[in-house]
Amino acid sequence: MSKKQRMIVVAAAALAMAAVFSTSAQADPTGAPTYRELVGTGSDTTQTVLNGLADVVTINGTKVLGSYDARGTANITTKDAATSPNCTFIRPENSGQGVTTLKNNITSGDGCVQFARSSSNSAAANPDLKFIPFAIDALTYAVRSDSAVPKKLTKAQLTAIYTCTNTAFKPLAPQFGSGTRAFFVRSVLPTGTVDSANLFGPTGQYPCVTDKDAAGEGIQEHVGTYLTDTRHLLPYSIAVYNSQVYGNAPAAQGKAVLGTVDNIQPTNLNTSSVFKRDVYNVIPADKLTVAPYSTVFVGADSLICQRGDIITRYGFGVAGNCGVPVQ
Repeated sequence: MSKKQRMIVVAAAALAMAAVFSTSAQADPTGAPTYRELVGTGSDTTQTVLNGLADVVTINGTKVLGSYDARGTANITTKDAATSPNCTFIRPENSGQGVTTLKNNITSGDGCVQFARSSSNSAAANPDLKFIPFAIDALTYAVRSDSAVPKKLTKAQLTAIYTCTNTAFKPLAPQFGSGTRAFFVRSVLPTGTVDSANLFGPTGQYPCVTDKDAAGEGIQEHVGTYLTDTRHLLPYSIAVYNSQVYGNAPAAQGKAVLGTVDNIQPTNLNTSSVFKRDVYNVIPADKLTVAPYSTVFVGADSLICQRGDIITRYGFGVAGNCGVPVQ
């Protein structure tokens, strides 16, 4: 076989593999049943791994998880309109909106949403909810492949950039409400910094940081195409980036490459990362011992925690405290 023929075969194989992986990158539940017993919205970070889990977690042979992505159609319908007419609503775009949607649903009693995805732990502020870890992620920063920003930085250098002490670069941040933003703020900005809608931007506490795109819309988590300037940098999930590159998540990385923080490589399942974090599923506190919530989410033997193969396939590590609610 000639060199050219070998290259054609390799390219064809790569395309075929991409096609196989792309089948798991749906935005909303697919297949039967159309409407699932346990519906969740929220975090961009964990949307694809929850899609993967939704395809394999079953009770008596029936899929019970319905996870709706943070991006997609403006509205979602989570239950059959014939019996639940109030269950068409605006799609929640991040962890904060997912948690708020769950809380509002508890108050209304509509039964449209049963859990939230969250990449940040706000259990202390939400005593009516239980945050249940299931996977480990790690953050780093992303830059363009042709970036003027060093691809190796220290945590202290990131702090200088995001507090506008170093103004040589153009830092970006996800929109307010993002779990990744909340975690990054706690990890990088000065101790005691309170995240708010006015933390960044021209009139904010740190005016050199931009959290809106050119159209004035909030920057979504883990989307590399926001890096339009060689001086841009953006917090990015290592797990999500690897899922995007290898086809387990929609390709949103664009020209992004991951940077190294404190000489720790941004590798898959790198639990030595400076910015390691647990990610969570959130359920009502009064459902902790109630099936199917308890069956699916709670305890090391829960249906989700039994599927470490799916969790690691999407670039995450299995949390050592998987299924144990945080206090």
